[in-house]
Amino acid sequence: MEREMLLLGLLRNGEMHGYQLNDYIERTLSFCADVKKATAYFLLDKMEGRGWVTASEHREGNRPPRKVYHLTPSGEAEFQRLLRENLANFASARSAADIGLAFLGALEASEARELLLRRREALASELDSIRAAPRHGSGVQLLIDHQINYLDSELRWLDGTIATLGKGTAGSRHKEKR
Repeated sequence: MEREMLLLGLLRNGEMHGYQLNDYIERTLSFCADVKKATAYFLLDKMEGRGWVTASEHREGNRPPRKVYHLTPSGEAEFQRLLRENLANFASARSAADIGLAFLGALEASEARELLLRRREALASELDSIRAAPRHGSGVQLLIDHQINYLDSELRWLDGTIATLGKGTAGSRHKEKR
């Protein structure tokens, strides 16, 4: 329901057509929201069917007509419900990328360290791109700041783990049998 809340929340700021919604998500929220264009259009149609949004067609010049979406009072009520539910609930940050950490000992410490250094490089790059994002005067900045703090914490943990591997105190203490 987070994707529906996102779309409804964006429409609270005013009517938008699907391309505008997708462009905003891609430019501003791609680090935390995985909403593909096809998914966004599917959800908009679904929300229209539920009466949360209405759509009207607008044409600009010779361009094909575009559906412009408007939030309805029912959509506002659903947004408020979803927002309260989202803010009150805790969801653990689980990552499929972390599963390999359970088996780090199956590799020589030097190889494990090299692989984690590659991970660190990707993480630092992601963090740099989020830090470079323009400041927002809204709740979006809270989301960006939260992500920055999360990634900072992950980077510190990773640096400590890499340092431990560099000392040879983790990693290849025991090779797992196949």
